[in-house]
Amino acid sequence: MQDTTTFKLIERISTLLRSEERKKYAAIGLHPIHVQVLDYLANCNHHSDTPAAVTEYFGLTKGTVSQSLQVLERKGYIDKNQDSEDGRVIHLALSVRGEKLLNEIQSLDVFSQAEEALTSQDFSTIGEALKTTLLALQKANDAKSFGVCHTCINFDEEDNHYLCNLTQLPLSRSDANKICREHILAEVE
Repeated sequence: MQDTTTFKLIERISTLLRSEERKKYAAIGLHPIHVQVLDYLANCNHHSDTPAAVTEYFGLTKGTVSQSLQVLERKGYIDKNQDSEDGRVIHLALSVRGEKLLNEIQSLDVFSQAEEALTSQDFSTIGEALKTTLLALQKANDAKSFGVCHTCINFDEEDNHYLCNLTQLPLSRSDANKICREHILAEVE
């Protein structure tokens, strides 16, 4: 059985989290970057609440940040104020509506349902902890596992010949070690 590397587990958890964020934020007409900007503004100091600082923090282009800030301002989530000492500088702040939204969104934590399955377990390796975390997140958020084919309940091996029992199609040795969108993790005994 092929070991799943720590990097791949972290990458898959990140992909799942981004997917869940996109779904939840799209329902309120926002992209993940919009919420990330709101969160940044809620946590930065007065020297770091400018469009230039937002651009630098996220490593984005000025145009991308400008468009995101326009969306947030148009929706009433941020306020722009001119600096009292240097009129060229614009300070950004969450509006009351923006603070309220940020508080509501933070309760949409994709870990909350999965957390119960994780709190009572002890792990001997980070890989084991990440794998269990990923499985709990996938189950709690009804997400497909995209696991490695040979770990699926539909995988069958006989005399070095591989078969997917779901599709009834033969699998090559290479395919048996690749991820599959129809994957359902086989119970480990």
